[in-house]
Amino acid sequence: MTTPLLANIVTDTFIKGGPIMWPILLTFFIAVTVLSERIIWWTRLRLKSEPEKVEQIYTAIEAGEIKKASTIARNSEDPVVRVIWHGLNHHHTSLENALQVAAGIEIERAGRFLTILDTIITLAPLLGLLGTVTGIMHAFHFVGSEEVAAVKVSGGIAEALIATAAGLTIAILTLLPFNYFNSAVARFTFKLQTAATNIEVLLKSVNSKRSSDETAYSSAS
Repeated sequence: MTTPLLANIVTDTFIKGGPIMWPILLTFFIAVTVLSERIIWWTRLRLKSEPEKVEQIYTAIEAGEIKKASTIARNSEDPVVRVIWHGLNHHHTSLENALQVAAGIEIERAGRFLTILDTIITLAPLLGLLGTVTGIMHAFHFVGSEEVAAVKVSGGIAEALIATAAGLTIAILTLLPFNYFNSAVARFTFKLQTAATNIEVLLKSVNSKRSSDETAYSSAS
């Protein structure tokens, strides 16, 4: 009994909100779809994380075994390891650019669809405000016209309030996860930048050591 009653209340409220409730409902479905996709993506990212493999790569590079490090990093689903692998494969040409390009691709994936959520956060309250305006216009259209004007005026005011409440509710419920995902992207970016910096430092150290050894060998000869 409770479920049909609740469904009737929701349906009745939606209808009273006026035509503007349809685009507001569309923003709701888009927000739910994007949020669901982002939750699944970040959950999978955590499962793909391989911090132990990153440490193995660092150890191999420190030992001067670049090929071994590249072999360890190959075919990994961890974005951090993928960035490292991309850098190792191009360390003879342009290491910094290779790392930046690979990291940029991963960061773009992490921030995918966030602009849609940002748009919904702005658009939903504006649609609610538009519903407020049309509802008030509808209410004042009947002021002083007939005996049933009071009922129709109250209907117009209800339309205005419902549309505003719906738009604000969607914006607020979208804002919280949007901020969370933004902070997650920032942390993810820092993680990639840290890994890229570590690779640059380690490779420079290895190359410097090799140059010193070659110079010492030449001097001894």
